[in-house]
Amino acid sequence: MASNTELFERAARVIPGGVNSPVRAFRAVGGTPRFIARGEGAHIIDAEGRRYIDYIGSWGPMILGHGHPAVLEAVRQAAAEGFSFGAPTEREIELAEEILKLVPSMDQVRLVSSGTEATMSAIRLARGATGRAKFIKFEGCYHGHTDALLVKAGSGLATFGHPTSAGVTPGAAADTVVLEYNNVAQLEAAFAQHGQELACAIVEPIAGNMNFVRASVPFMAALRRLCTQHGALLVLDEVMTGFRVGLGSAQAHYAALIPGFAPDISVFGKVIGGGMPLAAFGAKRAVMQHLAPLGGVYQAGTLSGNPVATACGLATLREIQKPGFFDALSARTRQLVEGLKAVAAENGVPFSADCEGGMFGFFLLPELPQNYTAVMTTDKERFNRFFHAMLDAGVYLAPALYEAGFVSAAHTGADIDATLAAARAALL
Repeated sequence: MASNTELFERAARVIPGGVNSPVRAFRAVGGTPRFIARGEGAHIIDAEGRRYIDYIGSWGPMILGHGHPAVLEAVRQAAAEGFSFGAPTEREIELAEEILKLVPSMDQVRLVSSGTEATMSAIRLARGATGRAKFIKFEGCYHGHTDALLVKAGSGLATFGHPTSAGVTPGAAADTVVLEYNNVAQLEAAFAQHGQELACAIVEPIAGNMNFVRASVPFMAALRRLCTQHGALLVLDEVMTGFRVGLGSAQAHYAALIPGFAPDISVFGKVIGGGMPLAAFGAKRAVMQHLAPLGGVYQAGTLSGNPVATACGLATLREIQKPGFFDALSARTRQLVEGLKAVAAENGVPFSADCEGGMFGFFLLPELPQNYTAVMTTDKERFNRFFHAMLDAGVYLAPALYEAGFVSAAHTGADIDATLAAARAALL
């Protein structure tokens, strides 16, 4: 049996950094990544046979836990019928119908293979539908690794972004306006300055890549109002929150708080694939008609609507619609979050936390931050010590303080109790 260290050394010889997605490398927290051999319910087991309570859940998709019987059976049957055809299948229609039934802001969806592909396509669609080039994004929101989205804020109010990755040219970022999350005044100024040039604004309704930060109701209401006023489209990136924070996703939460609220384009991923590579973007028919083969906005993908992935996603969506599913998931997540708050208070550690549905986040700060700058003030060294102490105790949290966490329907009260017991010793 190879150890995690041996596997990491072997991986580093053939894969850049030894990983196929950067956060997995443990660079933010130090130490050796755990190479996972299998998953069982709310647990994952590494190459050395060590078992962990899993709060990553493949970064969100595993809302049912690992190896759910109904999902496994659906995947087995689909795989036996064929892995990929490059031609339409009835299951693609079924999955699209299921998504649309739950998200009334859309009339049609296009299935793709990743969240990055979906957000990239949504922005291209917004540009094609409006005939405009510029768009707004918010610092701390992650929408995939497309060139125009790998940007950070400039030095002044409502300025254009600067590339955050080598290989991204200034030209690729030139039409991206980067603003502070939850800053209504800055949003008003940006629309006043660029309103007639903006194709869209794209936002995570609950940001999950600066840990867990909600868009405030005034901020989201202003965003909807300004997009409508200036003829820009509001793109809601629900790759992470979609069917994870509630059956109607985050947009249903804001629709209940803001009269008439709905996005113009929605982007989904993670849960709708159940752990398989699958994502989607959708809108009303008037917007979607701009998409090829009906219109001039081109988008295509060999594995889009893959028959095994759609089987996995469809089985997952059917399970989460069962009565009481989200009530139970939300209660379990709140049990974890409230327990962590209590442990931190017992230990005299500055701590704040929040959750919605099966998604949660915590900060080593006395109050919940509202934007990326505030998130960056958290105690990184204390988090790193906490992460490793929890990992040693068999609790697998995200290996970076800027990532949200996830609870699945497979997590039990005993799992939460074990997590809190570990935290009592680790949160010092």
